Amino acid sequence: MKKTMFREYDIRGRVCKDEDKEDELCPRNVELIAKAFGTLIKKQKTVTMAIVGYDSRKCSPDFRDTAIKGLNSVGCSTVDIGMSTTPVFYFAQYMLGIPAGVMITGSHNPDGWSGFKLANGYSSTLLSDDIQKIYETAVKEDFEKGRGNAFKFDNIKESYISALKWRVKPGKRLKIVIDAGNGTAGIFAPALFRAAGFDVVEVFCELDPSFPNHFPDPSDIRSLEILSQKTIENNADIGLAFDGDGDRIGVVDENGKVISSDRVLIFLARQILEKKPKAKIVFDVKCTRALIEDIEKRGGIPIMWKTGHSYIKRKVFEEKADLGGEHSGHIFVVDNYYAFDDGLYAGLRLAEYLSYQEKPFSELLKTIKHYYSSPNIHVKCPDDKKYAVVDKLVEEFKNEFGEENVIDINGARVNIGDGWGLIRASSNKGELVVMLEAASKEGYLNIKKLLRSKLEKFPEVEREWENDIDPF
Repeated sequence: MKKTMFREYDIRGRVCKDEDKEDELCPRNVELIAKAFGTLIKKQKTVTMAIVGYDSRKCSPDFRDTAIKGLNSVGCSTVDIGMSTTPVFYFAQYMLGIPAGVMITGSHNPDGWSGFKLANGYSSTLLSDDIQKIYETAVKEDFEKGRGNAFKFDNIKESYISALKWRVKPGKRLKIVIDAGNGTAGIFAPALFRAAGFDVVEVFCELDPSFPNHFPDPSDIRSLEILSQKTIENNADIGLAFDGDGDRIGVVDENGKVISSDRVLIFLARQILEKKPKAKIVFDVKCTRALIEDIEKRGGIPIMWKTGHSYIKRKVFEEKADLGGEHSGHIFVVDNYYAFDDGLYAGLRLAEYLSYQEKPFSELLKTIKHYYSSPNIHVKCPDDKKYAVVDKLVEEFKNEFGEENVIDINGARVNIGDGWGLIRASSNKGELVVMLEAASKEGYLNIKKLLRSKLEKFPEVEREWENDIDPF
């Protein structure tokens, strides 16, 4: 069983059926992972039941059956909620009063991948230490013994929509284009937004796990091109995209311009700060400086933290924050909701905010201070070397720019001139993630030149940068 599948805050691997040749997510390994998770929660002696949900991928129903078998075999009973998004899975925890669970999903990964988000507490998924315990227990096959029962809950979609639709009260009826990328959100999002009082134009909302049109990854600007076109063609007020399991959001304005999630956070923060001026807002190290400035301007408390949905979620809990989010599109609206990342609910709240504004979305964006911001730039680096590279760079940046200018909670975010640059290790792939931002084009290009020169000193780091698109 490949240890590299067991990552910082989830398990992710390629799907295979030949157990003699493969060491990733074959049926046997899925069962071992389920047994290890069941053993972990059983040993705590406080949880004896787990929810099981799964996305729309071809392998998911079989993995669901195998996971239930594994959990039951160690004495953990299960409640199968059927096909669901990850936020619907979290919602089911509260509705059914069951804090533990297994969500089977490949998220935004290409066809042929799957994975597990393992919950042990409401709105909470396991972090690195516990995920490594799962690996060690699975490899040793050191499992609890017992016999659990298997139950089903068939009405999760209706329950979810009924619970969310009344949480927003639109001022006017907006037209919204929804692109689910043929992922699982397609069976939830259109129905939810219509129930909440919006007009909906559907794009790729039919389930197709081969993802024939584009990968459901709203953090990739290229995946939003069709959404942009459809939003313009339909004279819509806004376009929304969701990733493969519905916990992330992508946004375009009425002119089809892609709006990064950290800027979406600005409007959600404004909505909350109107009611609660001293609210805490948690965000990750990849977010724009404009977010920090806008929160402070309105009396809020900005809190920067590590990238990763589990890290942001835990920080939101610790700080008792009203809102949290990541540049990648994970957004946690705690205000009038539960503290988990739900792309659909974040979209509802954004649409509600816009429905009360006299100006269109594009005009509201002009109220945000402008910075030239890069997309996520991917630089290949082996899994077993990427963290050492980042550690060396953190030390080098501190020596060169001073410790006060380097934020090292997750890689190195260093203040340089009129902007900042970031180099961090990806939690899911063998690569480094590079980002930068500056108030001027000259400042942007200077920071980019510096970051490139730093990385070129490491022979293990690829020279080619993927998704290297300048914002001007």
